[in-house]
Amino acid sequence: MTGSASNQDDSPRRPGLFPLASFAWTDQSSESDQASQDTREGDDHESQDDPFFDRESVLVAAPVLGPAVDPPDDGVPPDRSRTGQGRAPILPLWARTGRGIRAMVTWWVKDVGYVVGYHVVRLPKYAAKTLLYAPVGLFAGIGRVLRWASAEEGNWALRQAAADRNDPMTWLKLDKQRERQSRWRWSVLIMAAIVIGATVPVAIAMDVSVPDGARLAALGMLLLVLARAGRPADKPITDRVSQGPRYRKLTAELVRRGLLSIGIQAINQAVAKDQHAISFPRDIHRDGPGHLAIIDLPFGVEAADVVARRGRLASALRLPLDQVWPEPASGHPGRLALWVGYEPASKMKQPEWPLLRAGSVDVFQPFLFATTPRMEFINAELMYRNWLIGGQPGSGKTFLMRLLVLAASLDPRVELRGYEFKGVGDFKIVEPVCSEYGNGSSDQVIGRAAALVKWLYAECERRAARISHYHELGKAPENKVTAELASLKGSGLHPLVVFLSEAQELFQDKTHGKEAGEICEKVIKLGRALGVILLIDTQIPDKDSLPTGITRNVNTRMCMSVADQVANDMILGTSMYRMGYRATVFEPVAEAGWGIVVGLGKPGARRGFEVDTDQAKHVIARAIELRVKAGTMPAPDEQTRADAPAYDLLADLARVWPAGQDKAWNEALCARLAELRPEVYGGWQSEQLTSALKPHGVKVGDIGRRINGKKYTRRGIRRSSLAQAIAERDRNLPTD
Repeated sequence: MTGSASNQDDSPRRPGLFPLASFAWTDQSSESDQASQDTREGDDHESQDDPFFDRESVLVAAPVLGPAVDPPDDGVPPDRSRTGQGRAPILPLWARTGRGIRAMVTWWVKDVGYVVGYHVVRLPKYAAKTLLYAPVGLFAGIGRVLRWASAEEGNWALRQAAADRNDPMTWLKLDKQRERQSRWRWSVLIMAAIVIGATVPVAIAMDVSVPDGARLAALGMLLLVLARAGRPADKPITDRVSQGPRYRKLTAELVRRGLLSIGIQAINQAVAKDQHAISFPRDIHRDGPGHLAIIDLPFGVEAADVVARRGRLASALRLPLDQVWPEPASGHPGRLALWVGYEPASKMKQPEWPLLRAGSVDVFQPFLFATTPRMEFINAELMYRNWLIGGQPGSGKTFLMRLLVLAASLDPRVELRGYEFKGVGDFKIVEPVCSEYGNGSSDQVIGRAAALVKWLYAECERRAARISHYHELGKAPENKVTAELASLKGSGLHPLVVFLSEAQELFQDKTHGKEAGEICEKVIKLGRALGVILLIDTQIPDKDSLPTGITRNVNTRMCMSVADQVANDMILGTSMYRMGYRATVFEPVAEAGWGIVVGLGKPGARRGFEVDTDQAKHVIARAIELRVKAGTMPAPDEQTRADAPAYDLLADLARVWPAGQDKAWNEALCARLAELRPEVYGGWQSEQLTSALKPHGVKVGDIGRRINGKKYTRRGIRRSSLAQAIAERDRNLPTD
């Protein structure tokens, strides 16, 4: 075996053959293995005939490189959205808009005013310190001038060191240098004294008059200089402005400390491995009345995780909750926008509603209705939208709903109808411009509101036919109401805004609630393109008081202060609480008007403009003026009110009852009612008549009748049941 090995080592080898013992096994691609196998099979016969063939050696094929895993750097089109991303802006962001400039100037003025006021209050204290330290500064100044003129400062210590070393030559050189310096310094000092001594008598002789103001200013400046020279180094004359609510500028270190303190394990682990796991793609900069930090969180951490811990973040920054406003930033889910105000939002004065003093509204165009924590103006939209506003008592939902109604009233084309079920008259101010208005939670008001909802559905059907007609004429290309059609007289497609305040009273009613909820859902689905706009607010957002079909189909929502996660997601949508949009952080009354808005761009915290009753009167007066001028002001005798029924269904049925018949079909009665009062009963179907008769106790059943020998059965009522209901109602009426 040893000799064999020796012979093996001495024998020549073919290229590409290596000893098996020295072969290093490596992972080869399947293609390489197949190529190697083919090579071995092809060379099998040749290898056997080769005298130098060694069966203990194997053939190692050349490695075959696969395709590149990473794409090449060249050939990739540039991302235009990132062009110039690394460049610093020519103007700071706050100086690019009038709002930013106003906010910055306002903050500067407030800051300077604070500092000036702080020192003005302490002027007597500063004056006493100045008078105390000025004499000390006078003598100290004289001593400093004399020491300077003698040139002993510094030189004396060097001469003394030379004397200690017994170095007379160095001592003499230092003394001569001192003499030369002191000679010209004493000359300067003597000349200055002569000039001053000669100037004063000349000025007195020439009777040079110096204004008293200038004399006092010079004396004051001299006293300040002397006091500054005479005060101790550790006792300044003016106090430091260290008391009061001073703003602490937002810094990267402050942000990192805050993010590490909110209890997100992924952030803490990432920063422990890499201190740069939290990065800032842009510098922290001023943005409105505060600072904005754009933060790239560690990999795998979403901005919503931080938003959900807003309270902990505010605690980590040692700031009030309404001064810290995190929200997801554009770019990717892991980018956070953290805005910290100069002061809490509750202490910031909100601007006045721009439409309060002047202006009109076009419901086809956005209008101002709220502000962000940064005091940016937010636009609202009414056309092609339905609104749902929810919040507990004291959250400000009634003010926000009334703001939307006031805005709609400033468009003279809009027809307003609505009911408020609280019964306190919050919307009484808008009654003059409403075609229909009701206030209260009595059975009569609830019944009329339910009738309004039914009429809305019939109105949607009527408008759908009108839209189809105008679409054939080419005036409604998208099969929806346009601004031109809404302004066209006689089109019947003018905007119709209907508000239901405290709608839970209607939807929870045992008689009308379920049907009203179902019809409202249909109106929300159909009316959006037909110019029908439904505004709903409620304080009890659950499946009974707010049907889920309504919450699923309303496209614009605002959740004000609520008590729990269920109410939050019932209004805003499923998982909105988990994603960090939490209206539970708002405190009722103290933070009234704040809420989370969904459906108007990116969701976020918004604060509706506050318009009180007195201010609303001025808005309605302007709305009346616009409507009178346009000819759309509802006449008082045509308005429908809850306390004055516009029709008597039982009396109208008795009036149109077919002569000589004891029973009649609903569809025939609906046709006769529509002829009698088309503005009330137009579009009524058999089901609507059945629902309207339920509260009166009129029984509706199947009625059969033969027509041309064939029997037909349809829903209808008997005359005896109608007469009994009328008699019972008349018997229960109060007598004088």
